Amino acid sequence: MRLSMFISFLRSFGPVAIGISLGFMLSLLSVTWTDEACFTDGPEGEEVSLGRDGMLKGARKPNSISSVNDAESEEDFEPRIVLYEKPMPSEPKKLFRAKYVSTELGIRERLFVGVLTSKTTINSLAVAVNRTISHHLDPVVFFTGSQNRKVPHGMFVVSHGDERLIWNMFQTIRYIFDHFINDYDWFYFVQDDTYTEADRIKALVGHLSMDRELYMGHPEEFIGGEMQGQYCFGGFGYLLSRTLLLRLQPFLENCRNDILSARPDEWLGRCIIDYTQTNCVSEYMGRHYQHYELGKNSDLKKEQSQEFKNALTVHPVSDPELMYRLHRHFTEIELQKTYDEIAKLQAEIKNVSVVAFEGNRSAHWPVGINPPFEPKSRFDVLVWEYFTEEEVYSCVDESPKCKLRGIDHMDVADVIGTAVDELNKKYMPVLQLKKQQLINGYRRFDPIRGMEYTLDLQLEAVSQKGHSRSITKRVHLVRPLSWIEIIPMPYVTEATRVHIIIPLTHDDQSYVDHFFEGFASNAFETSENAILTFLFIYDPKEAQQVNQNDIFASVKAQIAKYEHKYPTVKIPWISVKTERPSQIKYMDIISKKHPVDTLFFLAKVNTNINSEFLNRCRMNAISNWQVFFPIHFQDYNPDVAYHNQEQPATIDLVRDAGHFDRNSFEEACFYNSDFMTTRSRMVVDAQDNEEILESLDIYQMFVQYSSLHVFRAVEPALHQQYTYHVCNSRLSEDLYHQCVRSNLHGIGSRSQLAMLLFEQEQGNST
Repeated sequence: MRLSMFISFLRSFGPVAIGISLGFMLSLLSVTWTDEACFTDGPEGEEVSLGRDGMLKGARKPNSISSVNDAESEEDFEPRIVLYEKPMPSEPKKLFRAKYVSTELGIRERLFVGVLTSKTTINSLAVAVNRTISHHLDPVVFFTGSQNRKVPHGMFVVSHGDERLIWNMFQTIRYIFDHFINDYDWFYFVQDDTYTEADRIKALVGHLSMDRELYMGHPEEFIGGEMQGQYCFGGFGYLLSRTLLLRLQPFLENCRNDILSARPDEWLGRCIIDYTQTNCVSEYMGRHYQHYELGKNSDLKKEQSQEFKNALTVHPVSDPELMYRLHRHFTEIELQKTYDEIAKLQAEIKNVSVVAFEGNRSAHWPVGINPPFEPKSRFDVLVWEYFTEEEVYSCVDESPKCKLRGIDHMDVADVIGTAVDELNKKYMPVLQLKKQQLINGYRRFDPIRGMEYTLDLQLEAVSQKGHSRSITKRVHLVRPLSWIEIIPMPYVTEATRVHIIIPLTHDDQSYVDHFFEGFASNAFETSENAILTFLFIYDPKEAQQVNQNDIFASVKAQIAKYEHKYPTVKIPWISVKTERPSQIKYMDIISKKHPVDTLFFLAKVNTNINSEFLNRCRMNAISNWQVFFPIHFQDYNPDVAYHNQEQPATIDLVRDAGHFDRNSFEEACFYNSDFMTTRSRMVVDAQDNEEILESLDIYQMFVQYSSLHVFRAVEPALHQQYTYHVCNSRLSEDLYHQCVRSNLHGIGSRSQLAMLLFEQEQGNST
């Protein structure tokens, strides 16, 4: 009994005893043990230890810190105050951020296109390739051994300087490694005698995984059959993944030295197979590289095989004309596919709308197009424009009616023709309809859906039996807006130097002081990258007296004054003698004195020029692409705008202060090269009609004689003081009336002029 009680006692308290014992043992292990003797002769029996130097010191706790100097007693310790010193601020490290988010995130473009061409075909087949695919694929780089002196316009050409085919293939791959390997996931190579259906290549690449080592094209056996594997035939083009090229990169020099071949595509294939063990394939993950071999003298209309219709590439193409015909053929195929898809979607929308809450009313006409704009007030109602086949009753110059010309006439004719065609599709073969005349025509632009038309057509209806009668039919049509697209634009920079040209006549001198004050603060003091040039225009009488009485002597003195005030500034000036000032004539003189890459800004002396506008001038004027004609904000006549009021020091862009002068075309930003090219196209017309140089301005010259984009837009940063233009009656009738309209619209707003007339009548009545 006692034994069982003892065992039960151990079971209950045994773990506690074991825990206490282990804790005591661990505490002993943490004590620092020494061989020094201990004495009990200290005061009050306190333990002391004898150090190695014979001095006594108090024993310390196991984890305490001993004093620095053993000779000092703890009782002699004196605290001292350490003053806080603020650390010197260090320069923050400059954080480098990539210019584009895609660069920072490591996002690459999808597809690079390289076209292999030659000196003999770069101006023919290569140009055709560029025109058929460059609008769909970007970039397109042309690789050639050597090139002609004249490179086709708008093409990126890389010349290797050697006509050896294998060497050119090697240099092309090395150029890819040096410039593009980190920017693209896929690399497509094709010869210039191959037509490429660009959208299908993009669709194929969009379904392939970028991390695969893929060599895709039309597989061919090696010549002789000695080597195992297949290479991609260059005539039909081939795709290389970035992953595959990166694996090949260390061995490219070995391929150049070790592999002998007569064909560049075979050489590249052997290189890829030898060092990456990757063969050419025509199918991957259910995606096929479709191609078609075109026979000699083939008739495209008779090519009805599915292989041809589904081809990504067609080879060989013997001449540019065949390339363009292939492009048109495949474009029509894709367009018809799009129309079929639209019809299918419209049918599905109609079927779904039947079971909708509002029934068929929920499907707006035309199906798939945005519903019409709904006005919220009387001021939001869109106005319809009335027209006939020859005239329109809403004109730009506010005339009640004017002739339909140019694109407007083509638009009306196209709409009428489309209406008759659609009616015939609906009623044939029961009735055949022929247009007799347009009775009424209405059109309006709806910003939500596009251009809307309502036509009342008088038609001749002919039955199957030959009976005919005249009927009237009203039809509604919509020319819908297309999807917004990003159009690739050439790269421009805000670092370009602007050469500002200020033509000056005797009547303009009153504005010179104000111009210099503003330009000095906006350009001279800020070191703006711009050069100011004055063009002094003398008439023959003033030019004869220039030595005795120079009408521009005060202006030249001011130029010298500002050059002395700002030592880094030089203000050149040019003198011109003419009876009839012409923008084109004096730009001929200025153009010859500047390099072809000079950016000109042609302005008036009463214009306030600042850095904000100069930057927009640099961005909107693009060499070989676009010229920029800004619409300045013109102040109203202060006697009218601030009648019986004090004129403010600064004028804001408000309705009663001024307006954007759409009748003025005097300001222009353009490159010298564009002016010279356009001017050369006028030579023949100028020889036949010498007055054309005086009857046209720079704006009309670019519109009529150049293929450049003419970009005209309001410019809030370009402010011009009120001035009354002296309209030269020797100018052309259009320019003269344009000058007169500018003066009339610049007097004041309608409400301001009405108040002046009202006050005048009130004064006369009293």
